[in-house]
Amino acid sequence: MKNKFSLLRRSRRSHRGFTLMEMLIVLMIIALLMSFAIYHLTGVGEGAKIQKAHGDLLTFREMLLAYETQTGSLPTTEQGLQVLWNKPTTEPIPDNWRAEMDSPILDPWGHPYQFRIPGKHNPKTYDVFSLGPDGQPDTDDDIGNWKATPSTSTAQNP
Repeated sequence: MKNKFSLLRRSRRSHRGFTLMEMLIVLMIIALLMSFAIYHLTGVGEGAKIQKAHGDLLTFREMLLAYETQTGSLPTTEQGLQVLWNKPTTEPIPDNWRAEMDSPILDPWGHPYQFRIPGKHNPKTYDVFSLGPDGQPDTDDDIGNWKATPSTSTAQNP
């Protein structure tokens, strides 16, 4: 009988919990997996911001077309994109203005979109663009209606 109880006690002790070394190994593996995942997912956020900016540019194109159809002209550079949600207060002030948008749209980096007519990149029409991550105009990271959207640029260049 003594033998049965000693075996029972020994088996209970061996199943009480994890050792410190086992827990440290598991935590190191989890940390390694998380750092690997974070490293690979960091570029995804920036790509999504660029895609959103391109989508916003398409929205502005449609809204500016509706504004031009309704008023007979595009806004001036001074009036800017604000004419889409606020009635212009500088000339030319259209008689038949109506809001095309409820409120301003900021780019994914928190900056207002820019409007230029005639455009620097589109001299016969206009430029609508995001200042990009750096928030500075006329830099390489600007995203504008003169650049192909990521989906069309990959489709054109197989």
